[in-house]
Amino acid sequence: MLRVTSFDELPQLFNVLKGDMSLVGPRPIVAKEVARYGSAFHDYASCRPGITGAWQVSGRNNIDYGARVRLDQEYARNWSLKRDGYILLLTAVVVIQRRGAY
Repeated sequence: MLRVTSFDELPQLFNVLKGDMSLVGPRPIVAKEVARYGSAFHDYASCRPGITGAWQVSGRNNIDYGARVRLDQEYARNWSLKRDGYILLLTAVVVIQRRGAY
Protein backbone atom coordinates (compact mmCIF):
# COMPACT_ATOMS: atom_id res chain seq x y z
CA MET A 1 0.00 0.00 0.00
CA LEU A 2 2.82 2.42 0.86
CA ARG A 3 4.56 1.81 -2.48
CA VAL A 4 1.41 2.13 -4.60
CA THR A 5 0.44 5.43 -2.94
CA SER A 6 4.07 6.67 -2.92
CA PHE A 7 3.84 7.40 0.82
CA ASP A 8 7.13 5.52 1.19
CA GLU A 9 8.79 8.61 -0.33
CA LEU A 10 7.77 10.94 2.53
CA PRO A 11 10.86 10.27 4.72
CA GLN A 12 12.97 11.67 1.88
CA LEU A 13 11.58 15.12 2.68
CA PHE A 14 14.04 15.12 5.60
CA ASN A 15 16.85 14.72 3.06
CA VAL A 16 15.48 17.71 1.15
CA LEU A 17 15.39 19.79 4.34
CA LYS A 18 18.99 18.76 5.11
CA GLY A 19 20.04 19.83 1.60
CA ASP A 20 21.12 16.33 0.51
CA MET A 21 18.32 16.08 -2.04
CA SER A 22 16.07 18.32 -4.08
CA LEU A 23 12.34 18.00 -4.63
CA VAL A 24 12.98 17.57 -8.37
CA GLY A 25 15.99 15.88 -9.96
CA PRO A 26 17.23 12.49 -11.10
CA ARG A 27 16.52 9.67 -8.66
CA PRO A 28 19.52 8.58 -6.58
CA ILE A 29 21.37 5.56 -7.94
CA VAL A 30 23.60 2.98 -6.28
CA ALA A 31 27.24 2.43 -7.23
CA LYS A 32 26.53 -0.58 -9.46
CA GLU A 33 24.20 1.56 -11.60
CA VAL A 34 26.92 4.09 -12.53
CA ALA A 35 28.19 1.87 -15.37
CA ARG A 36 24.69 1.72 -16.86
CA TYR A 37 24.76 5.50 -17.27
CA GLY A 38 27.95 5.41 -19.35
CA SER A 39 28.84 8.84 -20.75
CA ALA A 40 25.54 10.22 -19.42
CA PHE A 41 26.81 9.85 -15.83
CA HIS A 42 28.61 13.20 -16.04
CA ASP A 43 25.27 14.93 -16.70
CA TYR A 44 23.53 12.88 -14.00
CA ALA A 45 26.20 13.79 -11.43
CA SER A 46 25.82 17.50 -12.19
CA CYS A 47 22.41 17.53 -10.47
CA ARG A 48 21.32 17.06 -6.90
CA PRO A 49 19.21 13.88 -6.65
CA GLY A 50 15.48 14.47 -6.34
CA ILE A 51 12.41 12.85 -4.86
CA THR A 52 10.63 13.20 -8.19
CA GLY A 53 11.83 13.82 -11.70
CA ALA A 54 11.32 13.28 -15.40
CA TRP A 55 11.53 9.50 -15.03
CA GLN A 56 8.76 9.38 -12.43
CA VAL A 57 6.32 11.43 -14.48
CA SER A 58 7.18 9.69 -17.76
CA GLY A 59 6.30 6.16 -16.79
CA ARG A 60 8.30 5.18 -13.73
CA ASN A 61 8.47 1.38 -13.62
CA ASN A 62 6.72 1.14 -16.99
CA ILE A 63 9.78 2.31 -18.96
CA ASP A 64 13.14 0.62 -19.43
CA TYR A 65 16.38 1.66 -17.78
CA GLY A 66 17.81 3.12 -20.99
CA ALA A 67 14.87 5.53 -21.17
CA ARG A 68 15.47 6.48 -17.55
CA VAL A 69 19.09 7.34 -18.35
CA ARG A 70 18.04 9.44 -21.36
CA LEU A 71 15.43 11.28 -19.29
CA ASP A 72 17.95 12.01 -16.52
CA GLN A 73 20.50 13.27 -19.04
CA GLU A 74 17.97 15.44 -20.82
CA TYR A 75 16.78 16.87 -17.49
CA ALA A 76 20.35 17.72 -16.43
CA ARG A 77 21.17 19.40 -19.74
CA ASN A 78 17.94 21.41 -19.91
CA TRP A 79 17.18 22.27 -16.29
CA SER A 80 14.87 25.20 -15.58
CA LEU A 81 12.74 26.34 -12.66
CA LYS A 82 9.69 26.33 -14.94
CA ARG A 83 10.34 22.71 -15.85
CA ASP A 84 10.73 21.74 -12.19
CA GLY A 85 7.34 23.31 -11.47
CA TYR A 86 5.80 21.36 -14.35
CA ILE A 87 7.33 18.10 -13.06
CA LEU A 88 5.95 18.79 -9.57
CA LEU A 89 2.45 19.29 -11.01
CA LEU A 90 2.72 16.12 -13.09
CA THR A 91 3.96 14.24 -10.04
CA ALA A 92 0.73 15.02 -8.21
CA VAL A 93 -1.27 13.67 -11.16
CA VAL A 94 0.86 10.51 -11.42
CA VAL A 95 0.60 9.80 -7.69
CA ILE A 96 -3.19 10.32 -7.66
CA GLN A 97 -3.58 8.05 -10.68
CA ARG A 98 -1.05 5.55 -9.25
CA ARG A 99 0.65 5.14 -12.61
CA GLY A 100 3.81 3.04 -12.71
CA ALA A 101 4.05 2.41 -8.96
CA TYR A 102 4.36 -1.22 -7.96
